[in-house]
Amino acid sequence: METMSSNENKPALPQSRVDCTPENIEQGLARLVLSLIELLRQLLERQAIRRMEGGSLTNNQVEDMGAALMKLEAKIHELAEHFGLSPADLNLDLGPLGNLLENPPPQKSKPDAP
Repeated sequence: METMSSNENKPALPQSRVDCTPENIEQGLARLVLSLIELLRQLLERQAIRRMEGGSLTNNQVEDMGAALMKLEAKIHELAEHFGLSPADLNLDLGPLGNLLENPPPQKSKPDAP
């Protein structure tokens, strides 16, 4: 009677391994944090639109809120670029739940070179 080795019962491990370097960990953490900040920014933007349409904001409040949300969006893009992330990278895939962001962040437009 032949005996089975314990390796025959184990599923094969994937051939590629995760390259876990400090740079990758830093980028992954940045991606997670920036994704959550982008989600919050989008929620704040929707709430601001509802309040604006409901008439509960003055014109100055609308302008201030709009400027603050635009600054936040620009900072998110700046930080994403610093960590080598595109805006599309911030829309995390949550598997069966779908994507984290309903509206993925727009690509930052670059001025045309003369």
